[in-house]
Amino acid sequence: MKRKSYSLVDLFSGAGGFSLGFHMVGFKILLGIDNLPAAGRTYKFNFRNVYFLVEDIKDIHSNEILDLIGEKPDVIIGSPPCEPFTPANPKRKKDPLDRLYTDPIGTLVLHFARIVGEIRPKVWVMENVPGIIEGPLKDALKKEFKRIDYPEVYFNVLKAEDYCTPSRRTRVFVSNIRIRPEKCDRKITVEQALDGLPEPNSYEPPNHSYSSISERKLKRIRRLRKGEALIYYEGAGRRKLPNLIRLKPDSVAPTVLGSSRFIHPFEDRFLTVREQARLMGYPDKHVFIGGKEEQYNMVGESVPPPLSKAIARVVYKYLDLKQND
Repeated sequence: MKRKSYSLVDLFSGAGGFSLGFHMVGFKILLGIDNLPAAGRTYKFNFRNVYFLVEDIKDIHSNEILDLIGEKPDVIIGSPPCEPFTPANPKRKKDPLDRLYTDPIGTLVLHFARIVGEIRPKVWVMENVPGIIEGPLKDALKKEFKRIDYPEVYFNVLKAEDYCTPSRRTRVFVSNIRIRPEKCDRKITVEQALDGLPEPNSYEPPNHSYSSISERKLKRIRRLRKGEALIYYEGAGRRKLPNLIRLKPDSVAPTVLGSSRFIHPFEDRFLTVREQARLMGYPDKHVFIGGKEEQYNMVGESVPPPLSKAIARVVYKYLDLKQND
């Protein structure tokens, strides 16, 4: 018997990591939306028969989405920007509610809720950093989704490394359903994730070329021991955060961020975009299009595909059970 194919729209899609996991499970991806042209080109390259809008979500009404795709999607997913909510942002507003209601970027979460309320999918899943449920924010989000007739709101905090992702990443998946995927039976180390790649600047795989390093920085990199960082930057509350870490080969990698760059565990160089994508669980056939900094940023701002796939399985099972009720 042929499996049912459920449909999906991805808001704030970026390079498509969140969509990819659902695609692997059998969801029909109808549309991606992001305001970054490089993300649009990347998404369209990897999902060839899918509509894509390079638009600001604030300027989009659900009627435009429905007219374009010609059907009501079963699922809406999305990853609004996390900058207003993350402790890594030194300019994060002090009052948590201001991060949601007065920060212009933070209010994009409300536009996600607006489109969900207008389209009314069977399931919606919104990804962000755990800071989005800090203090009164959890109750505020419950109120916003209750206002659009989703009285049940679940805050599913998941660790990517528990789901076959070779890097650490704790994120909250706010949804109208409870999401508790089956965990991976092993941890994937940096060395395992990078295994099999040729020397950079090879023709294949894509996005696998050297990044330039100044001689001064190279001298400092040569002295780095495994697990050490070349620099530290200041996050919210004067919190010191490491960057340019030499990876430990026998451990899961630290969190890959848009701003993060890593030093190869055995060589005195930055990881290539492809190597960082491997740490996020991307298959080598997923191509990133744009300038090199844009490529690094798209990788670091993704939902890791293995984690997305684990979530998608839960959503698929939920939809099947609802259909058979």
